[in-house]
Amino acid sequence: MSLHTLTVAELAAGLRARQFSSLELTLHFLGRIERLGPELNAFVTVTADRALDDARRADESLAKGEGGPLAGVPIAHKDIFCTDGILTTCSSKMLSNFVAPYDATVVERWRAAGTVLLGKTNMDEFAMGSSNETSFYGPVKNPWDPRRVPGGSSGGSAAAVAACLAPAASGTDTGGSIRQPAALTNLTGLKPTYGRVSRYGMIAFASSLDQGGMLTRSAEDAALLLKAMAGFDPRDSTSVDAPVPDYGAELATPLEGLRVGIIREFFGEGLDPAVGKRVQDAIEVLRANGASIVEVSLPALPLSVPTYYVVAPAECSSNLSRFDGVRFGHRCDSPRDLPDLYKRSRGEGFGDEVKRRIMTGTYVLSAGYYDAYYLKAQKVRQLIAADFARAFGEVDVVIGPTAPTAAFELGAKTSDPITMYLNDIYTIGANLAGLPAISIPCGFVQEGGKALPVGLQLVGPHFAESRLLSVSHQYQQLTDWHRRVPDGYA
Repeated sequence: MSLHTLTVAELAAGLRARQFSSLELTLHFLGRIERLGPELNAFVTVTADRALDDARRADESLAKGEGGPLAGVPIAHKDIFCTDGILTTCSSKMLSNFVAPYDATVVERWRAAGTVLLGKTNMDEFAMGSSNETSFYGPVKNPWDPRRVPGGSSGGSAAAVAACLAPAASGTDTGGSIRQPAALTNLTGLKPTYGRVSRYGMIAFASSLDQGGMLTRSAEDAALLLKAMAGFDPRDSTSVDAPVPDYGAELATPLEGLRVGIIREFFGEGLDPAVGKRVQDAIEVLRANGASIVEVSLPALPLSVPTYYVVAPAECSSNLSRFDGVRFGHRCDSPRDLPDLYKRSRGEGFGDEVKRRIMTGTYVLSAGYYDAYYLKAQKVRQLIAADFARAFGEVDVVIGPTAPTAAFELGAKTSDPITMYLNDIYTIGANLAGLPAISIPCGFVQEGGKALPVGLQLVGPHFAESRLLSVSHQYQQLTDWHRRVPDGYA
């Protein structure tokens, strides 16, 4: 098996056993990025010099029998995480010249665990999008079919890991932006409980929804990386002060006795029948291996999309007000006065989708509309959370498809924002309720002569990441979907 097809767990074990060096591994991945990366447009910045320095330090530590649990393992970061001394753009013209003066907590903690930074990955601008087509640096392409999207907003991270340009990458999930690209590229994508992972240094889109996580090849890898990134951070007021379990230690929990709830509302109109069949097949694997399967109803869940597209734009309009051309980021040339500076800097710096959401958010927060839209959306959000709470009184996890279809073609939905927004219909509920959720590979469908991946989504109660990871791991022990690699990248 080639080095680039090994999982994070296998690479960490191989490095400890001195089967290969971190420098050898890093050079291998940098070579793949140089050779295969341009076609996919997965990276905004490749940090080759930094990676080689990190790798040499890791090898020195490993030679002494020291180093963190991920010592020498190469990774990539979504370009939304501030990285000290490295360009941090959010894939926006607004931040195309911004070099972060500090590390985000996620960057800091993965580095403390010994990881090697390969680079920063492309994304939808300011994490606003479901296809990675809103980036200032151009769209990312899906390695399973370069004519198709990889999903968004963490599409660069997804494409990089799916094409074996990096063993794992960080991502952020505001309404499905880790899980949806994971489903479209055959990866494991975990969104932890809100507050489980610090948001310090993660450039904000919607502060009550954003959560950092990761895209990996397996649930075992996700467990290793979550252990390294999770935990209380006094610099983040939304960070939860709760012990971090050893997620890897609980992966062996058997499926016997597990109570799984199939979300009735996820299997109706809008779901591609072929995608639904793959998901049902995966559920049968769980049933055959000891899990009990029941149907559960979450009647408020179909309201999650309109609720999200009131709450998220409202928060984004507030968060993005800091980008005014005064302190950092893009500034227009020769402003006539202060209002002109603000208007032209923001007009030039933000793309169409970001402007659309800022305008929507400003509208719903304005006098006369706050009660009619924003306040009502917050009430519906509580109904959605209550539906999940009732379901978890009956079952341990709820399950369904991650996305209604397989990856769609580039440009297919860019002219119709509503159709694009509906692609997140199955993922948004977990964000509104602050719940942990994971997407894992569960098969393929045939479209246009290509085999395209399908994702299975599991959602659990607050801080039930161990349960989600163990169920996912047990499923991956019974199947090999997560081991599949796109043609040309093996």
